[in-house]
Amino acid sequence: QVQLVESGGGLVQAGGSLRLSCVASGSISFSAMAWYRQAPGKQRDLIAQITSGGSTNYADSVKGRFIISRDSAKNTVDLQMTSLKPEDTAVYYCNARTIFKIYWGQGTQVTVSS
Repeated sequence: QVQLVESGGGLVQAGGSLRLSCVASGSISFSAMAWYRQAPGKQRDLIAQITSGGSTNYADSVKGRFIISRDSAKNTVDLQMTSLKPEDTAVYYCNARTIFKIYWGQGTQVTVSS
């Protein structure tokens, strides 16, 4: 049974930084790992993804501010968030996928105060 566990969320002032981490249990090799976020009343959106080969892509809203990284050997994926804005407030979810299945973490709250 694969589980994804996020950590690192919290309350930060606008302009500040946070680092989210996600650890996947098990020895599965994921084709891609990603971070999504969901603000109240809105859909869950992809904000950053990294493939097993290291290719990354970002939502326009976070480009230049967020950096995704992974350690495939440890099955971890991190999201370094800088220059945070109040509109970044959301629950952030870790996501990992194989060709057979998609896995989700339980989510971690990030709140950015103005």
